[in-house]
Amino acid sequence: MDLQLKGKTALVTGASQGIGRAIAKGLAAEGVKLCVAARRRELLDQLAREIVAAGGQPPQIAVIDIMEEGAPQKLAQEALKGLGRIDILINCAGGSRPLPIDAPEEKWTEAMTLNFTRVRQLTHAVLPGMIKRQWGRIVNITGKSEPDRLNAAFSAKAAVHAWSKGLSREVGKHGITINCIPPGRIMSEQIRRNYPEPERKEFSEREIPVGRYGEPEELACLAVFLASPIACYITGTVMPVDGGLRRFTF
Repeated sequence: MDLQLKGKTALVTGASQGIGRAIAKGLAAEGVKLCVAARRRELLDQLAREIVAAGGQPPQIAVIDIMEEGAPQKLAQEALKGLGRIDILINCAGGSRPLPIDAPEEKWTEAMTLNFTRVRQLTHAVLPGMIKRQWGRIVNITGKSEPDRLNAAFSAKAAVHAWSKGLSREVGKHGITINCIPPGRIMSEQIRRNYPEPERKEFSEREIPVGRYGEPEELACLAVFLASPIACYITGTVMPVDGGLRRFTF
C-alpha cells in the first residue's frame, strides 16, 4: 500500500529511543523529511546515521529539554526553520510518574507539565501552519486508562485523550486529524530497567493474550498510517497497541 507520505515533513519528539525512534525510522522509510527532537544528542546522531543508511533523507536534529520554559514554542520555530513547514507532529516525549498518595504538589505539577501541558503547547504552536495549508496530522503517544496504581502520568495521558477529542472537533474542517495511541507493554529502555525478564515473562503469560511484550516497530506502523493522507477519515480516536492487554472494549 502506498501511504502517500513521500515529500511530507514531520516533527517527532522523544525520538532518541523506543517508540519515538521507531516512528521516526518508519516515517523516514516512507520518504518523510524529519526533525527529530530529544535531550540526548548522541542518540539522535545515531538515529540520523541509521536513517541515512536505510536510504532516508538526513533528518534535522533538535536537542532540547521539553520541560524548559518556552521549549515547545522554541522547538516549533526550530523545526519550521529547518523543514520549511510541519505537516505531521508526533508527540512522543513523556514518562511514567508513579507517586505516593502524599506526594508533594511539585511532583504532580512536573508530571502534568511533561505529559500533558507540553504536548498541548507544542501542538498549538504548529497548528496555525497546518490550518493555513488546510492539512495536518497529529499523533499522540499516550498511556492506558486502566491504572493499577497511582501514577500521575496516567492522569496526564487521560487529559491528552480528552483534549485531543475536543481539538479534533475544531480542526477537522481544516483537513487536520488528531489521534492517540496508548502503548501496552512495549519494549524500551524504561521497560528493561523497571521490569526484569522473569517478571516480563510471568506477566505476559498471565495478562497479555498474544503472550509477549511488544516491539516499538509494532506500534510505529499504526502511527505512520495515521500520519498518512490515506487515514483522512480517522480522527479523535484512542487506539491501543497492547497485544490485547486491555480488559475492556471501551
